[in-house]
Amino acid sequence: MKGNELVRAVRKSWQSQPTLEGAGVHLRRGFGFRETELVDPFLLFDDFRSENPADYKAGFPWHPHRGIETITYVLDGDVEHQDSMGNRGVISTGDVQWMTAGSGIVHQEMPQGDARGRMQGFQLWSNLPRTNKMMDPRYQEVKQAEIPRVKTAGGASVRVIAGEIEGVRGPVRDVVSDPEYLDVSLPAGSSFTHPVPADHNVFAYVFEGEGRFDAAGPRDFGDGEVVLYGTGSQVVVSTDKKAVRFLLVSGKPLREPIAWYGPIVMNTEDELRTAFAEFRNGSFVKKR
Repeated sequence: MKGNELVRAVRKSWQSQPTLEGAGVHLRRGFGFRETELVDPFLLFDDFRSENPADYKAGFPWHPHRGIETITYVLDGDVEHQDSMGNRGVISTGDVQWMTAGSGIVHQEMPQGDARGRMQGFQLWSNLPRTNKMMDPRYQEVKQAEIPRVKTAGGASVRVIAGEIEGVRGPVRDVVSDPEYLDVSLPAGSSFTHPVPADHNVFAYVFEGEGRFDAAGPRDFGDGEVVLYGTGSQVVVSTDKKAVRFLLVSGKPLREPIAWYGPIVMNTEDELRTAFAEFRNGSFVKKR
């Protein structure tokens, strides 16, 4: 294939929707249960941002996870967390927590905001394949200073959380779905061209400004929109008179059956029932 035949076109797009989660956190859901086949291996994507502490202070009190990974990326404010393995800490502005729940973890996440009451961040859920559903839980917690920033020839500034761009690798590694997670800032009148594995599903989430994510498309995409790409081996984004900032995420699809209820995602209904029975009887957490 040559030229534009390699470039991924936009397959589908939609607007994130207001949702209440946890103990009453106001957020915008980019995708969830109904989009699993489209975004495999990813399951859920939430955008939480507010300057009103009443929108987020109730947080996400103690709850279990099994069979997935949760990726929390904070742009502004603090999120306090603790878990059943004795871990506790704070992720702050620019930090990332990549948590592999594996066989089971019980934790809580409590957004605190910054000194002005502002809180902004994202949480992405990535599925684990059958062979890794019951792996030992682990964290890859990355501070802002550890995340490299790359300036591209086209004018983009990219924070590389996972994956690689222009020979620079992100700090999150050894993840089963071989993901890429980039935070891309593109000034007005510039472009961003990036190779992506042909066998990966790829989506972008716009959270500032607007840009052209498909050269042949009818319009630009703006704040709060999910842009799902079709097939190809390259993504091209450009801007005209406005800047744009977006997340670009890709991962290798699992193509496995999904049994999902609340914070637990397994392959069969029997596995799901077992997980909740273990949570009730106190045997859910396998490693402390």
